[in-house]
Amino acid sequence: MIVETISINPLNRDHSQAKLTTYVVEGLRERPGVLICPGGAYRFISPREAEAVALQFCAAGFNAFVLTYTVPPDHYHLPLRELSQAVCEIRKRASDWNLDPDRIAVCGFSAGGHLAASLGVHWHKLEDAPMNKPNALILSYPVISSGEHKHAGSFENLLGPNPTPEMVEEMSLEKQVNPNTPPTFLWHTVEDDVVPVENSLLFASALQKNNILFELHVFPHGPHGLSLATVETDDGRGISPHVGHWIGLCIEWLKELFQFA
Repeated sequence: MIVETISINPLNRDHSQAKLTTYVVEGLRERPGVLICPGGAYRFISPREAEAVALQFCAAGFNAFVLTYTVPPDHYHLPLRELSQAVCEIRKRASDWNLDPDRIAVCGFSAGGHLAASLGVHWHKLEDAPMNKPNALILSYPVISSGEHKHAGSFENLLGPNPTPEMVEEMSLEKQVNPNTPPTFLWHTVEDDVVPVENSLLFASALQKNNILFELHVFPHGPHGLSLATVETDDGRGISPHVGHWIGLCIEWLKELFQFA
């Protein structure tokens, strides 16, 4: 396996601290890729939603990548630009890593889910387009809405204490889904009292209205931030074999979407 860390610095911004860590399976077979954005409320990067998740995708035959994006950002577009450049970097080096540049999924957890979904709905507006377009999204208990069901801490860390109405509207992602949004896999738990399940439901409803392919799994029990819901990623929130099925369901969905055996 090729494990290396690459600096990502969009527009040569002095405050960008983004790094891309690769988990590339060696061999001649061309593989799809999954780029992972851990959560952390745009305040920190959760290690529980990084390498352990990447290794699960590698075990299923994918090349995996983890983006450590800048938190807290000095501008609310900075993490989005970092993710956009990370997708471009993966595509530029696809031949080096035996990676199919047309089969790249972006996977995010919590605030990382907001970041992944932000690229999914806004990629075509960025200067990197179309090289930055994800071919699929994987959203795990994502922060989506800035409305009634918002996670206030994530939006304050991203937008600052006094955001303009335009900033809030732009980053309320259920309002930004459009025909350019890629196919999406979502999962959440009903008992999530940090990022309410309505965030995933609102995004799925917007996908349906735009005729975007999606798969949604809502598990009845489990707190926020379960990651893989295994002993490997447990930080005291508990282990849930039932919730832990999400990763297998996601891999099945992604392999079918990418026609990868």
